[in-house]
Amino acid sequence: MDSYDVIVIGTGGIGSAATYHAARRGARVLGLDRFPGGHANGSSHGETRIIRKAYFEHADYVPLLERAYALWNALEVASGETLFRRVGIVECGRTDGSIVPGVRQAARTHHLPLEDLRPVDFGGRIPFALSADMDAVFEEQAGFLFVERSVLAHLRLAEAAGARLAAGDEVTGWQASADGIVVETAHQRYQADKLIVTAGAWAAGLLADLAIPLFVRRKHLHWYACGAPQYQADNGCPCFFYETPDGLFYGFPEVDGGGVKVAEHTGGIDIADPLADNKAVDPQDRARIEDFVRTCLPGVSTTPLQHSVCYYTVSPDGHFIVDRHPQYGNVAFAAGLSGHGYKFATVIGEVLADLALDGTTSAPVGFLGAGRAALAR
Repeated sequence: MDSYDVIVIGTGGIGSAATYHAARRGARVLGLDRFPGGHANGSSHGETRIIRKAYFEHADYVPLLERAYALWNALEVASGETLFRRVGIVECGRTDGSIVPGVRQAARTHHLPLEDLRPVDFGGRIPFALSADMDAVFEEQAGFLFVERSVLAHLRLAEAAGARLAAGDEVTGWQASADGIVVETAHQRYQADKLIVTAGAWAAGLLADLAIPLFVRRKHLHWYACGAPQYQADNGCPCFFYETPDGLFYGFPEVDGGGVKVAEHTGGIDIADPLADNKAVDPQDRARIEDFVRTCLPGVSTTPLQHSVCYYTVSPDGHFIVDRHPQYGNVAFAAGLSGHGYKFATVIGEVLADLALDGTTSAPVGFLGAGRAALAR
């Protein structure tokens, strides 16, 4: 039976980073995944993901984002690729809503630069539309990550650091004991001193003994034709995030003629198995997106160019779960990233390597622990 210092189950967005960080520290690492790197069966695909610092979800995420930014910069240097486009983000919503007040609170708490936008900025400097009852802010340090490209960069650098990657073999279970970890797949058994579980939509099954309710939610991504140059990333168009009476909508400028990407953060359908799920366009979802496009994105057509589906794995309180297993100190895991985790991939990967190899981390992740009251059934 092959033996390693660390086995990583799931080498998608977070697992690829964990594999890399453990390997670059000199550990003998095996990364296991039933799918090839950069696959489209989970949550780390669809070309782009937003990255931002002034975090309306909770200001305690900001120190992790500061570290994530530094690690994204280091990954770009190490890979020799452009992984992060700093185009900024416009965030819009009512002053008594959650997005704009939350962004401002995070910026005040952590002394982040933030610009208040005026209605005159919209339609001129900013191509989007702002209704009379909305307020808006601009975060210049934000932008988007090329998601599949970044996953593959982490995996390529992990291999260069000595990690072994094994794709195409489904993990069926694992056991922990005083002698270490045994991981069973459909075809083999592996042994290791430590285990990292980053299985995304399959985390609930692999961490069933924790009894944390996790829900897999189908989300649709849409790209629309746009001939207006002001929506192009190369011309300075930012990302956007809107809080409207109909829900939370976000999107990206046009990159390389691929259209403007738009999606809804709220809503979605909980499903049992991504592999058995219907990934076809949902007419109701598309209608909601196109209503948003017509209202808030003047100059963008409702002519569809592309459609994809990804999956949120949602925790009970919408916050990540990053911790060591309460019974097995040699098992670390990340789960329930709830649709806003990819921007943290670099730092969570580093944290998981710390937790697995050292049993602790200096990163401020205590508020994401598995023992918090909100996770109890």
